Amino acid sequence: MMADESWRVARLPLGARLLGKVMGLGYRLTGLHRYDDFRLERVHGAPFLVIPSVSNPKLLRSGEFFAANINSRLVHHEAAVLDMGTGSGVCAVFAAHYAQRVVAVDINPAAVRCAAINTLLNNLDHKIDVRQGDLFAPLNGERFDLVLFNPPFWRGAPRDHRDQAWRSSDAAERFAADLAAHLKPGGAALVLLSTFGDCGAFLREFRNHGFEISVHAERRFVNERLTLFRVVPATRVVPATRLVPAAGSPA
Repeated sequence: MMADESWRVARLPLGARLLGKVMGLGYRLTGLHRYDDFRLERVHGAPFLVIPSVSNPKLLRSGEFFAANINSRLVHHEAAVLDMGTGSGVCAVFAAHYAQRVVAVDINPAAVRCAAINTLLNNLDHKIDVRQGDLFAPLNGERFDLVLFNPPFWRGAPRDHRDQAWRSSDAAERFAADLAAHLKPGGAALVLLSTFGDCGAFLREFRNHGFEISVHAERRFVNERLTLFRVVPATRVVPATRLVPAAGSPA
């Protein structure tokens, strides 16, 4: 299934939005809204310590959904993988089960510490290199077979480190502009977008920079739809050149 400019970024039906608010109230009554704290979670059986100001991959659903789609069909054993905006390191850890090496990047210093802890918890610190930096800045021209990105969905200036996981004024433009320079030949990116926020901006920027987009996986919740997009450089079709025979040669 191909993605197009009319991707479903419209608001969910009123009933779903109201039910989402009820669910939010339930989270508050049960204490689940206090995810911005030290918590030990299990994502598909793997342990993850989540510390303050780092997004929780279990409670916020997107990290757990993304990790569920990382497997040996997607990541070959010699692959170099980049996990952009790694957060707790959940995608880096799952990718490292299959890849030769993984680089995990986050702008939030707490996320870098958190991801490093989780590489140790999962005995994968020998395969995962965790770095602090803004998007591709700490990569020094490195190229990857696969780039994973669970980006900030909302447009605007982040208020603090925690808010950087949710909000950015230009992440779509800068990520799309620099992606091709960090992909190996035949490489691809998987980008997770949600019905929350200005996600259409990412799709427009990918097309503006010559990428093809297709839907890799999708999951619907009561108040949200998550879609994992596969982004690859567009294939250029070189027109055939008609050879004109030289004078005196047979046609």
